[in-house]
Amino acid sequence: MSTSTLSLDQAMNHYYYYYYTLLLLIATVIASEASIPKCRSYCGNLTVDYPFAIAPGCGHPAFRNLLFCVNDVLMLHLPSGSYRLLNLDYSFHSLTLHDPFLSTCSSLFLRRPPATPTAAPTTITTPNGLVVPPSLSPFLTPSSDTIFLLLHCSPLSPLFQGFPSQHLPCRNVSGMGCRDYFACPAWHGNARGVGEEGERCCGVAFEAIREVNLSKLECGGYSSAYSVAPIKVGEGAKEWSYGIRMLYSVPAGDYAFCRSCEATGGTCGYKEERGEGKAVCMCGSRNSTSNCDSANSTGRLHLPTFEALTGLLTCIIIVWMAIL
Repeated sequence: MSTSTLSLDQAMNHYYYYYYTLLLLIATVIASEASIPKCRSYCGNLTVDYPFAIAPGCGHPAFRNLLFCVNDVLMLHLPSGSYRLLNLDYSFHSLTLHDPFLSTCSSLFLRRPPATPTAAPTTITTPNGLVVPPSLSPFLTPSSDTIFLLLHCSPLSPLFQGFPSQHLPCRNVSGMGCRDYFACPAWHGNARGVGEEGERCCGVAFEAIREVNLSKLECGGYSSAYSVAPIKVGEGAKEWSYGIRMLYSVPAGDYAFCRSCEATGGTCGYKEERGEGKAVCMCGSRNSTSNCDSANSTGRLHLPTFEALTGLLTCIIIVWMAIL
């Protein structure tokens, strides 16, 4: 075989090498586009939509690192504990939480047993009520129709000494109160005659105390129920809806930004800047500070796509120089 023939074979080998290298890099670009995180829209049977999200970078920045999907169960994490989401109502901007350590009409959960009980309730050491951090409280708070029943509190509790400097009476909320709760099976035989009524149970609205911190309030446990309709006369605590009903809100301008983003095919999200979340419209491989129509002029490429394109251009230059 002649030298010219070998040179031609070598040239063809080089050609095929660069050709398949280019195909590999193009496939890398396509794969990087596909690997851009998408915002999941469900967890179990619950739809997760703006302003909430369970994927990093999605939703409203105020609610980042708040919801997690664990084995198709949607959980909300707060400093006071983890709560299961039973319902997300986007029409009424509300959500309903379940605390596994929440006392109900049939079960009484206490951090410590009451004094000389005739039938000890379930005793646990972990419940601490409901504490919403200050950074989240402007966006998420219990509804005004939710009552918190603080159980087996110390006589020296701030509830009975003033909170912090004025007397705080225990009262009914939305027609629900301790007197009806005392009729529950959970209270049968549990030292109903020990201590004053207010020490055994104190009903308050969340806005009266701003946090249900059982340690600070020196209470043994708590219950919570809500009413979205007037309580009928004669209905006891057995008919209450037990759980914590929360209301959420975000500034109107943020909703308008999200609607504009979604109208142009984008997904509402945020990016971290100096420890804070800044709202962005995610448009495929680009982020925009307005909507996807302006992404081409104002957006920035995600890093994986940028690196892949850089490699592709470098390879093209190498092939071109080899041919020359």
